Amino acid sequence: MHAILDFVRSYPAVPAFTVLIGGVAIWHVWDFRLRPLLIPKAEISALADELVAKYGPRAEEMAYAEEDRAWRYSDVYEQGKWRRVRRELWRRYRRGEWE
Repeated sequence: MHAILDFVRSYPAVPAFTVLIGGVAIWHVWDFRLRPLLIPKAEISALADELVAKYGPRAEEMAYAEEDRAWRYSDVYEQGKWRRVRRELWRRYRRGEWE
């Protein structure tokens, strides 16, 4: 334990950077994985319905384009939302609900 305290006293920037990197990781998990889960399933289904009605078999491709656009503009929340829409479209495709 004494060696750890000596290290922290000798290199105070290391714990600060560790906390900073941990904070960014926690923020990313919240914004990309957890926050999109709070979007109501009805909204995700409505977006999927809209894409299927508008683009037919290309609906998943269009959802991917929206996810890619969110990635390019560094909008992590939107990226997570469109990922959920794509998963809903995959689920529907596997069940044979659309071509």
